[in-house]
Amino acid sequence: MIKKLHLLFLCISIICLGAMKSSAQPKRLLSLEKLKSNISYFNSIDTETVKNYIPNDKAYDFLAKNIPIFECPDSAIQRIYYYRWWTFRKHLKQTPDGFIFDEFITPVSFSGIYNSGSSALGHQINEGRWLRDTQYIKDYISFWLYVDPKQAKPKFHNFSSWIDDAVYSFYLVNKDKAFVQKILPALDKDYKQWETEKQLPSGLFYQFDVKDAMEESISGSRKDKNRRPTINSYMYGNAMALTKIAALTGNDTLKAKYTAKAAELKKLTQDSLWDAEASFFEAKHPNGKFADAREELGFIPWYFNLPDDKPAYAKQWDQLTDPTGFNALWGITTAERRHPLFRTHGSGHSCEWDGAVWPFATTQTLKGLANLLTNYTNKGSMTSKVFYDELHKYAMSHIKRGVPYLGEYQDEKTGYWLKGDNPRSSYYNHSGFVDLVINDLVGLKPRADNMLELYPLIPQGKWKWFGLDNVLYHGRTISVLWDETGTKYHKGKGLSIYADGKLIYHGSALKHVVVKM
Repeated sequence: MIKKLHLLFLCISIICLGAMKSSAQPKRLLSLEKLKSNISYFNSIDTETVKNYIPNDKAYDFLAKNIPIFECPDSAIQRIYYYRWWTFRKHLKQTPDGFIFDEFITPVSFSGIYNSGSSALGHQINEGRWLRDTQYIKDYISFWLYVDPKQAKPKFHNFSSWIDDAVYSFYLVNKDKAFVQKILPALDKDYKQWETEKQLPSGLFYQFDVKDAMEESISGSRKDKNRRPTINSYMYGNAMALTKIAALTGNDTLKAKYTAKAAELKKLTQDSLWDAEASFFEAKHPNGKFADAREELGFIPWYFNLPDDKPAYAKQWDQLTDPTGFNALWGITTAERRHPLFRTHGSGHSCEWDGAVWPFATTQTLKGLANLLTNYTNKGSMTSKVFYDELHKYAMSHIKRGVPYLGEYQDEKTGYWLKGDNPRSSYYNHSGFVDLVINDLVGLKPRADNMLELYPLIPQGKWKWFGLDNVLYHGRTISVLWDETGTKYHKGKGLSIYADGKLIYHGSALKHVVVKM
């Protein structure tokens, strides 16, 4: 009898435990059909000449398990959202040193071990921070901090980097304090190495344009120590991130050190690299003269919220929508179109950054614009409509011969991918898109506290509905539904936000919201 009771209690315990586990997995609010149909289509048009950790026939299962599900009325943004996840997955590689993401799908001569490359590391971390399995990005970060330095010819510093900023952005999604605490000494050491290699006596940093991954630019050089808005903005962003990580881990000494470094770089960048006559952040030559060229890299300071909130700085953004500035049919040009040296460095023969459209730079500019619209009072002529229109244009540019495609860079008038059919250019993992949708368009803004912030940049009246589901944020599954009429999702009219399937906010308007988790 006692044995029977024991078995009965054991069975009840198992049933209760199973119920508790199942309750921890909230029911999906969005169907997986759009994901499934898109992945099936992408697989059908792909030759799959290269297979890495997740081959095409496993892509749907991997993505269904790991990515935020998204749907919206804009067919271009909808399709390319899933296309970018599909291509990102292609670059995931399992190595003896853990998981990494490569940049080129085929081997290139200038890569490191496992065909690794660091030029787009910041973009890749920001994209990958939304994967539910955080091990992929943690391994990848650790690869650059611990594995690459042990190589005979380390590759990490072949290119400028905003790794610290990206690491902190990764933390804000998953709140893995133990991980950032563990790597903080390596990040601190890396920052010091950049100071040794690239800091001038003035305190500003210099860089060759090829080491910014922006070769053959109007302002650049492979020899001159030009002070550029790129690396100085990156190092400011890195210093700010290290300040926050140090505070998080209780390292007051490190916090004070990087607070001072960030303040100094902010002042130096505004005092030295702002061309008041051109109303633009520009590169400056060793002789103290500005490059006399407005280039897309001048928008990068806003990627890190560096500029002061002043009308004079915000005025720079007028150039974004100016057809003689950076506004072209197929995207945002990397140099102002009015400049006499625009597109003079050859077409496709080298990686020219003298005006052609680069997704790498488009990602940075759109992130900077989103920061201007959400974090600044002075926005100049910029609106959510400008952001939306540019993001839509960016989505539309992902095409080649009538099917989805992602390459290196494009002709601004025709959309022709300037590397042609070079195999290395396909699925080029050198930019971001899904993070722009999640973090900026839908506006899920990760925070260090226990609040959920939404700051959508969808113009009022543009969409009657959209949904974002299966977002792992601070250990909880977040869903966001906008249903203007209530007839799409049948959960009431307006904006609804859920955490683990439970409603935590409902309002009639699509607007900025901060709600306790």
